[in-house]
Amino acid sequence: MSNDWPVDPDGEEGSEGMRKFDMRIIADKVDEEEDFPMDRDEFVDEYGDYPIRINYKTIVPMSEIFEYVEPEEFETMVDMHKAVGAAMRAGVFWDYHPQGEDPEKKHA
Repeated sequence: MSNDWPVDPDGEEGSEGMRKFDMRIIADKVDEEEDFPMDRDEFVDEYGDYPIRINYKTIVPMSEIFEYVEPEEFETMVDMHKAVGAAMRAGVFWDYHPQGEDPEKKHA
């Protein structure tokens, strides 16, 4: 784990008092009422260095996940969740895939 994170990913600020993972941490950075539509690149400029815990052993900067996010803008929080979920799968950040990494060839 890097000591260069802007916050401790397992500390009070990084995990809000308990260990939270990937999508939850990202979602907590936005306000569903005020932040949408949202520009992807502006969001990454603001939070790209923020540590995102993927699992018990892996932490990556948010910008690494967003390298795989395709839409440049999200109309709603749901749109953002779908895009980040697709990015997490595309970047093989998740070990578990409910339908397999490649559902046509490999089941979970």
